[in-house]
Amino acid sequence: MTDNNSMRKIFLYIAIPILFFSCEKDITVDLPQPEKQVVVEGYIETGRVPYVLISYSTAYFAPFDSASLVNTGVKNATVIISDGTVSDTLAQLFPDYGYLYVSVSFPPKIIGEAGKEYFLKIITEDGKELSSQTRILPPIPLDSTWFKVQPDNDTLGYTWAHLTDPDSLGNVYRWFTKRIGKDKDFIAPLGSVFEDKFINGKSFDFAYNRGEVPNSIAEDDNNDEAGFFKVGDTIVVKFCTVGKESFEFWRAAESQYSNNGNPFAATTNLESNIIGGIGIFEGYSTTYDTIIARK
Repeated sequence: MTDNNSMRKIFLYIAIPILFFSCEKDITVDLPQPEKQVVVEGYIETGRVPYVLISYSTAYFAPFDSASLVNTGVKNATVIISDGTVSDTLAQLFPDYGYLYVSVSFPPKIIGEAGKEYFLKIITEDGKELSSQTRILPPIPLDSTWFKVQPDNDTLGYTWAHLTDPDSLGNVYRWFTKRIGKDKDFIAPLGSVFEDKFINGKSFDFAYNRGEVPNSIAEDDNNDEAGFFKVGDTIVVKFCTVGKESFEFWRAAESQYSNNGNPFAATTNLESNIIGGIGIFEGYSTTYDTIIARK
């Protein structure tokens, strides 16, 4: 009987996998072609002129290369920024590509100021109209910033800061850093935006890792230094007070980015404040701190 039972077990171990493999079938999913929409990223921050990025949305499995990127840029749009009194029509920085629209007025007609509201209007070449508005809030600066190496590491660590959140629920912040001589621009790490829902009126320390440009090929983004700052770095922290619309948009955008490629992740809808399109138009109330990374 023991031999018969053993044979039955061996048969099951062989037969069950064969049964599963024989049931495999290639499945082709026909995804509907999405409606092409205008995607907007518009920014105005204290002490700076506004700029707007405008592109067309693409299908999820559409080709992704330099040629396709050029074709997504929206060209020859009329882009107007107003503070309710003065208006400025932005110009295409690269007319062959569209996409980036900046103020070329000299002296500048509009420079971001805390406490002011700003209005965006876009008319595309084919007559589609989009609009939005935002406000630059009063700044809430960091109390202090510093660098600290990680335990069991001599050179790599994170940036730290101390913040006192005002006792008024609804404050929202966004964090960027730039390493002088290493980064071309300020970079936001994942989780860069946070609200004061659980920290209202509190004074506390917090830390951030180093963000990186998506698909970066830089050596220190692809070795043991990835995500860390390093002793000897000069780091500029750009700390922004932003509106609730920024929190909703970037929280969803960062969630989508971190879930990229995960078929089991929950889908997240972007919270847009663009009427007639999708995206964000936001005001940044900025303060800057410089950290010299030392042990």
